[in-house]
Amino acid sequence: MTAGPPPPAIALSGVNKRFDGLDALKDVDLDIGKGELVALSGPSGSGKTVLLKTVVGLIEPDSGSVRIDGHETAGVPHGAREAAIRRIGMLFQRSALFDSMPVWENVVFRSVNEGSLDRKSAFEVAVEKIAAVGLAPETAELYPADLSGGMQKRAALARAIAHDPEVLLLDEPTAGLDPIMSNMIADLIRETAARLGATVLLVTSNMAGARRTTDRFAMMYAGRIVWQGPTGSIEDSGDPFVDQFVHRRAQGPIRITVD
Repeated sequence: MTAGPPPPAIALSGVNKRFDGLDALKDVDLDIGKGELVALSGPSGSGKTVLLKTVVGLIEPDSGSVRIDGHETAGVPHGAREAAIRRIGMLFQRSALFDSMPVWENVVFRSVNEGSLDRKSAFEVAVEKIAAVGLAPETAELYPADLSGGMQKRAALARAIAHDPEVLLLDEPTAGLDPIMSNMIADLIRETAARLGATVLLVTSNMAGARRTTDRFAMMYAGRIVWQGPTGSIEDSGDPFVDQFVHRRAQGPIRITVD
């Protein structure tokens, strides 16, 4: 009897979430295979960050299934999903580094907080991960306020990969960066994913970065996944939502409310 195919690294089925009567996620279905790099894009408020936080367990869906490597994480006790969640590393929007801690403590915060590493060992791991994202060893002793925007993004990525995760969730890793630095971060993400053999779900509004980093593209609008396909086909997808978004057209099915 032959074994079946391995489960997807991330599998969402019928996921719903409402806040104050509004649908943040609505019937979301999304499978991401192991080692796959997927961009998730769409206009502001479409549910991208909510989806990431649902995958990592920071938000509990109202209904539906969220599986990490075949293990259900939605609607189960924290202890039952902890092993699955530990497979994930996350880079938060605007980096979310702790201002009061030096970079090295930021990078290994999880391990130190859990007591799995003593401070000496944690520092050595931090320096290793800092070097892996192209930062000088002396960066370890600096504070986030001492870093440029691009360096902060790299430090946040070092934190996300500190425990060699199988899944990387990245929320707008190139936001606010100049085009050259954006390309550098995009290349670094792809190189890091290849080195770890990690699956990547990348939330981005940077179409050039999506093309440079990912193999598949998913478009969100009003809490739904409205299109999925190869990243290389987004220029001529034939989908009106993708077409309007990628080509930055004011007219189309995407409605932007200006308060």
